[in-house]
Amino acid sequence: MIAATLKRASVAQQRKRARRIVEEEAAVATAAPSSTPRRDGIDLMVAWSIIGLFAIAACAAIYAMETILLPITFAIVVGVVLGRTADGLARYGLPPIFGGLLLAMIFVTGLSWLVNALLGPLTALASEAPKLAESVVARVMPFIERYEWLRLAVARSVGNDAIADSVMKNAGPMLAATAAGLTPALVQTLIFLAALGLFLLGRLQLRKAVILAFGSRERRLSAIRIMNGIEDALARYFSIASLIYLALGTMTMIIALVGGLAMPPLWGLFAFVSSFIPYLGVTVMTFSLLVGGLMTHEVLWLALAPAIAFFVVHLAMENLAIPAILGNELEVNPFLVFIAIVFWTWMWGAVGAMLALPLSLIVLAIVEEISEQPPERQLPG
Repeated sequence: MIAATLKRASVAQQRKRARRIVEEEAAVATAAPSSTPRRDGIDLMVAWSIIGLFAIAACAAIYAMETILLPITFAIVVGVVLGRTADGLARYGLPPIFGGLLLAMIFVTGLSWLVNALLGPLTALASEAPKLAESVVARVMPFIERYEWLRLAVARSVGNDAIADSVMKNAGPMLAATAAGLTPALVQTLIFLAALGLFLLGRLQLRKAVILAFGSRERRLSAIRIMNGIEDALARYFSIASLIYLALGTMTMIIALVGGLAMPPLWGLFAFVSSFIPYLGVTVMTFSLLVGGLMTHEVLWLALAPAIAFFVVHLAMENLAIPAILGNELEVNPFLVFIAIVFWTWMWGAVGAMLALPLSLIVLAIVEEISEQPPERQLPG
C-alpha cells in the first residue's frame, strides 16, 4: 500500500511539472511583440560603427596586400573567362582542363609578345628622351609665343629656356622609380601565372567544393546560380568589350597610317590593350600619339592631328557605342561603375582600374541572387 501511494504521488507530481512547463511555453509563445527588447539609437550607432571599422580594416588589408591579392584576383577573373570558353570547346571533344590550359598558354604567349613588341620602341624612346625633349620644346615654343597668356604661364613656372632642363633633371628620378617598380611587377607576374594555371587545373573541383560547402539543397542551388551568373556576366563583358576595342584598335591603326606614324599595327595593338584601362588608357594613348606626332612631323598641326583624331574617335565610341551595347547587355549603373573605377584605381593602380568593372559585375551577380528569392527553385541548365 505504501509503495502504491508513493507511486501515485510521484506520477501526479510529474503531471503537474509537465503541465507547468506547457503553460510556460504557451505564455512565451503568445507573448506580445512589445515585450521584445527594442534597439535604441546607441545600439544602432554601435552596430554601424562596428560595420564601418570592419570596412576600414578590410580596405587597409586589401591595400597592404596588393602584391599578393592583385595578381591572384586578376588570375581568377581571367581564369573564369578562359574556363567558360574552355567549356564551349568541350563540345568539340576537348576536355575542359586541357582547353583551359591551351587558352592560358595562348593568353600568356600573346601577353609576352605584346611586352616584347612594346619593349623595343619604349627602349628607343627612353634613349632618345633628351633629344626628344629639346625637339618638342623647339617646336612648341613658337606656338606658345603667339599667345601672351601661355608665354606668361610658362615663364612663371619654369622659364622660357628651362623646360628641356627641367625634363632632363626629372628624367633620373623617373627612371629610378620605374626601376624600383620592376621587381614587384616581376613577382606579381610570377604569382599571376602560377595562380592562373592552378586555377584552371582545379576549377571544376573548386566549383564542386564551393557547392558542397553549403548544407541545404536551397543554398547549393543559390551557389550554382551565383557562379553561373558571374561566369555569364564576365564572358559577355569581355567578349563585347573585345569586339568594340578591336574596332577602336583598327581605327587607330588607320589613323597612325594616314598620320605618317611608324609601325601602325603596333599603335592599333596598343590602343586595343590600353582601352581596357578606363580613363587612364585613353590618356596614355593620346599622349603617346602626341609624342609620336611631334617626333614625326615638323608642322605643329600635323603633329597634333593623330592624337586629336584618336581622342575624337575614342570619345564617340565611349559615349555612343559602348553605353548602347554594354548598357543593354549588362545593365550597370554608370555612376556605380565610376565609383568602382576610382576606388580600385586608388587601391591597385592601372590594373585595379581594369578590374573595376569585372569586380562590380561579380558583386552585382551576388547581390541579385541574394535579393531575389523566387518561391520555386529549379536546377540551373
